[in-house]
Amino acid sequence: QVQLVESGGGLVQAGGSLRLSCAASGRTPSDDNMGWFRQAPGKEREFVSAIKWNGGSTLYADSVKGRFTISRDNAKNTVYLQMPNLKPEDTAVYYCVAGGWGLITTNYGYWGQGTQVTVSS
Repeated sequence: QVQLVESGGGLVQAGGSLRLSCAASGRTPSDDNMGWFRQAPGKEREFVSAIKWNGGSTLYADSVKGRFTISRDNAKNTVYLQMPNLKPEDTAVYYCVAGGWGLITTNYGYWGQGTQVTVSS
């Protein structure tokens, strides 16, 4: 199947930036939609962003629209999430997902292990 490994998380101050990466291995994901969810302590997992396999369409949660940018490089089997101007409320574990489409958790069949993003004020 598909294995997803996130990287790029860390600790930053408010206003800083991070770029998350998700490397896919196993079955080629070049024709799979991919995206990101996040989960803050004590809260349910929520949708962040998604991108079609060909990069032609993207989705963003209202909380990140206009700030975050999702992209992919199929030659490297990698999806990115550029996160400038980070806010404390962005603090969460970020999960890479593959397969499916939309804002609902159960639409996606593959999940990474998550990477921690912490934004301090």
